[in-house]
Amino acid sequence: MTRDAVWFDASVYPDVEPPVTLDTLGDRVDFLARLCAAWDFGVLPRVETAEEIRLAEWRDAVDACRFLTSPAYHLLRSWHRLPPLPYLGQRLAYITEDPELRWV
Repeated sequence: MTRDAVWFDASVYPDVEPPVTLDTLGDRVDFLARLCAAWDFGVLPRVETAEEIRLAEWRDAVDACRFLTSPAYHLLRSWHRLPPLPYLGQRLAYITEDPELRWV
């Protein structure tokens, strides 16, 4: 992967220069943590980004991330059919009582 890839979202690196590649497990975990943090605050990933991180080669990075306070991270775990982990974030009534949640 190079930063020129269509799916790569450099906007999740506002504090540092985006990496040129995401070849190491650490680089992928960092990208996922940043992506999930943005997603949790309502900044949705591009379709191409979501499609990329659903690929099997991201499974190890998703499992290693352990961003247990992130709803987006738990969604990634389910996409990769990883065993569920405890959610340590706040349970918001307007989310858990949303009848449309079953479609997510």
